[in-house]
Amino acid sequence: MYYDYHMHCNFSEDSKTPMEDMINRSIELGLKEICFTDHVDYSVIVNNKEVDYNVNFKDYFKKIDYYKEKYTDKIKIKKGIEMGLQNHVLDKCADDVINNEFDFVIGSIHTINKSELIQRHFYEDKSQMEAYRQYYEILYSMISKYKHYSVLGHLDIVKRYGDLNNIIDDRVFADEIDEILKLAIQDGKGIEINTSSFRYRLPDLTPSSYILKRYKELGGEIITTGSDSHNTNQVAHKFDYIYECLRQMGYKYICTFDKMKPNFIKL
Repeated sequence: MYYDYHMHCNFSEDSKTPMEDMINRSIELGLKEICFTDHVDYSVIVNNKEVDYNVNFKDYFKKIDYYKEKYTDKIKIKKGIEMGLQNHVLDKCADDVINNEFDFVIGSIHTINKSELIQRHFYEDKSQMEAYRQYYEILYSMISKYKHYSVLGHLDIVKRYGDLNNIIDDRVFADEIDEILKLAIQDGKGIEINTSSFRYRLPDLTPSSYILKRYKELGGEIITTGSDSHNTNQVAHKFDYIYECLRQMGYKYICTFDKMKPNFIKL
């Protein structure tokens, strides 16, 4: 039984797939439970204008509730969100979580200084080494202040949009990575394993095998599995492989969430 806890539908700015299509595909694949985690990213510069990518929570929850009832005998569906974090919008992000009844929140970085990482502007004025180190420092800075999340999403996303032919060994940033993981563990937070790594042709998992193992070595126990899917072809992609990877790393459980509380499911 697999659990896909990172899934987008047409409530996300970057997906056109109807929610019901994602649900039906999940049922076809025999998934036990899914969580929709559509995108909220505030304060993003697009075509020289600052925009907000947000979700109409009233409509979002209404639709999830409808499908939860419709498919109650076939699959469990949870209410989640992927919150795009930037230092200057953390209060706004916190208000969204505090004022809505989510089961699960992914805390992710997609944008730095209002510029989306996918546009690669972040890398233009710095070396790969400088980009990686600055990204990890920014992530640590934000989770030092922002606590309204369940797991850290695609923790090493900085690799995705940099030079894929020159990915720097994680051990170079061992201190920065350890500080992030220790703080997350101290705060009772988790990390995810995200199979978008295969779509982006990364040479390792996301986050890397090193980070996944290190989280466990440091005492981390909360881990979710997510496809980061935006269409039906991506749902639960390579889940058989990542579940086996987790077992080989010594993980005994993966987590689902109810009202921001983790449930531990034996692998």
